[in-house]
Amino acid sequence: MLYALTQYLQDYYSAFNVFNYLTLRAILGVLTALTISFIVGPGMIKKLSAYNIGQTVRDDGPESHFSKAGTPTMGGALILVAIFISTLLWSNLNNHYVWVVLLVTGVFGIIGWVDDYKKLVQQDPKGLIARYKYFWQSVAGLSAAIYLYSVATPIETQLIVPVFKDVAIQLGMVSYVLLAYFVIVGSSNAVNLTDGLDGLAILPTVMVAGALAIFAYLTGHSVFSSYLSIPYIAGVGELVIFCGAIVGAGLGFLWFNTYPAQVFMGDVGALALGAALGIVAVIVRQELVLFIMGGVFVMETVSVILQVGSYKLTGKRIFRMAPLHHHFELKGWPEPRVIVRFWIITVILVLIGLATLKVR
Repeated sequence: MLYALTQYLQDYYSAFNVFNYLTLRAILGVLTALTISFIVGPGMIKKLSAYNIGQTVRDDGPESHFSKAGTPTMGGALILVAIFISTLLWSNLNNHYVWVVLLVTGVFGIIGWVDDYKKLVQQDPKGLIARYKYFWQSVAGLSAAIYLYSVATPIETQLIVPVFKDVAIQLGMVSYVLLAYFVIVGSSNAVNLTDGLDGLAILPTVMVAGALAIFAYLTGHSVFSSYLSIPYIAGVGELVIFCGAIVGAGLGFLWFNTYPAQVFMGDVGALALGAALGIVAVIVRQELVLFIMGGVFVMETVSVILQVGSYKLTGKRIFRMAPLHHHFELKGWPEPRVIVRFWIITVILVLIGLATLKVR
């Protein structure tokens, strides 16, 4: 919206040409989302508290979590408000990639909101029934994947293999759609599983989004993409603003979510943010790099799969509790230690992911 206004004003004042630079608009996107989070956050927390929309705690969970009961939840709505406003203000709204990522993020946010509403407001411990949740996630993920394939050029349907300079696997419709679907839905659920400790999920999300912003900028720049031997996709650079908005909104939310948390994001935030990371990775053709950078999310998901599989097959548990962060808590690690160490691991993995740009 503001970007469109600056385009109009360029005909009268040449100084407004500066808003053509993605880097400037990305910075403004970060700051706008951060400011919105700071302004809206306290009021939203008070409202959630007033309506008794508080966290429920598992009886079989770590004892340190019992004190979290009643902490305002569904704070992820704050993140989404900040992301959407910032993106709509500073993005080129004629860019179809912008609308794809916003729609996917919004739909997954709605799914998460319904789940949270049933659990916290209607006091239904099951929330949105798992098969219904997965069905609507699948509808959203498949719809986005099919649309992207329908408008893609051949280079946009290649699977880029990190490190190997000349290895790019051309995907057909079925393989592309299935890969995109699993990345979007898998990433959404992985972030949701990780969101179990104060700040544990949001800062890795911010770091991965920041790295994806770099990939989007380079992929949308013909000179840089050619130099780095990555595919050039016209218009993808506009996703830098969206990723920047995630960074700003996420940092703003972390202000209130850091240990001990004043608010939790709930499924409305976790499902949406995970899907956002997934859809951006699909568009910039960096699905495998997302797997590396989001290693903490992957570990958490794999720990749940292994735990469930082992218990069903052998009747024994591999971990003291899944997801993985609870295992370390039950081993005696204080919650802040688990959180910060997982953050450090994410920093390392994000740097490895960024290194694949040059290590080819």
